[in-house]
Amino acid sequence: MKRLYRNTQEKKIAGICSGLGDYFDIDPVIIRLIFLFALLCGGTGILIYIIAWFIVPKQLELHSRNL
Repeated sequence: MKRLYRNTQEKKIAGICSGLGDYFDIDPVIIRLIFLFALLCGGTGILIYIIAWFIVPKQLELHSRNL
């Protein structure tokens, strides 16, 4: 079962967009562009991003990056 997590390895700010990209199996750049478009069209993008930042949990690191 898939779970939505903030991707802390490939993040730009909080990892919301890369986590959504992983969850929906699409490029995180597309998610970032959607948030940017929502930001420019009324400012709801930043509000949704901040809410998701507090609601979506961080991804648990199961293995070391130095393997």
